Amino acid sequence: MTLLAILVGTLVAGIGSVWVAAWLSFGVLSRYTQHMLSLAAGALMATSFLHLLPEAFESGVGPHELFLTLLVGLVFFFLLDKAELWHHGHEHGHGHGHDHDHDHDHDHAHAHAHGHHHGHSETPKGQWAILAGDSVHCFGDGILIASAFMADMHLGMIAALAVLAHEIPHHMGDLAVLRQGSSSRRAAIVKVSMAGAITALGGAVGYVLVDALREGLPFFLVVASSSFIYVALADLIPQLQKRLSARETAAQILWLGVGIGMVLLVSALTGHQH
Repeated sequence: MTLLAILVGTLVAGIGSVWVAAWLSFGVLSRYTQHMLSLAAGALMATSFLHLLPEAFESGVGPHELFLTLLVGLVFFFLLDKAELWHHGHEHGHGHGHDHDHDHDHDHAHAHAHGHHHGHSETPKGQWAILAGDSVHCFGDGILIASAFMADMHLGMIAALAVLAHEIPHHMGDLAVLRQGSSSRRAAIVKVSMAGAITALGGAVGYVLVDALREGLPFFLVVASSSFIYVALADLIPQLQKRLSARETAAQILWLGVGIGMVLLVSALTGHQH
C-alpha cells in the first residue's frame, strides 16, 4: 500500500509538474513564472518547518544529531548545486554567468536563442545537460517523497505537493530552453516528462532504502527538509536581492504566503497537524 502511494505521489509530482508547466508555458500565464517561484518557495519552506522537521524531532532522536544532519544537508545540497547536479542544472545559458538569476525563465531563453543562432551544434549539448540535471534532481526528489510517505501517509502527500509546486517553474524554464533548439513543442514536453518520470524510480529506490534503514528515517526526513529549504532559499534569495518596486515586493510576499497557505490548507484537509 505504501509503495503504491509512493509511486502515485512521485508520478503526480514528477510528470504532473511537467504538464502543468507546459500548460502554463505555452499559455497565457507564461509571464507569471516569477510568482510561481515565490509560491513554490513558500510551499517548500512550510513543508520543511511545519511537517518534515517536527516529524523528525518527534521520533525521539536527539536534537543535536538532527540539527547537525540539517546543517550537513544544507552544505551538501549547496555543493551539489555548485556541481550543477541538484538545482536543476541551471546551465540554461552557456557561460551567461548568472545561473541562478531565476528571472531568466523567459528572458534567458531569448538570450539563449539570440546568442546561439550562429551555431546549433551547442543546443543538443545544452539540452542533454538540462535533461541530465533534471533526471538526477527528480531521482533525488523521489527518494525524499518516499521518506515522507514512509513516516506518514499525510506527510507524503504534503511533500509530493511541495515538490510538484517547486518543479513547475523549473520545468517552465527547461521547456523554454528546449524549445529554442530544434525540439518541437511536443518533443520538448516528452523529453522533460521522461526526466520527470525518474521521480517514480527514485521513489521505488527510496522505499527499499528507507525500509531497510527504518531507524534512520528521522535523518532521511531532515535531509529531505534541508533539500527543500536550500532550494527554496536558492530560488528566493536571487529574487530578494534585486531592487524591486513596492508593488513587485508586495506580489512576491503575497505569493510566498499563498505557498505557505496551500500547505496549511492541505494539512487541515488531511488532518495532519503538529
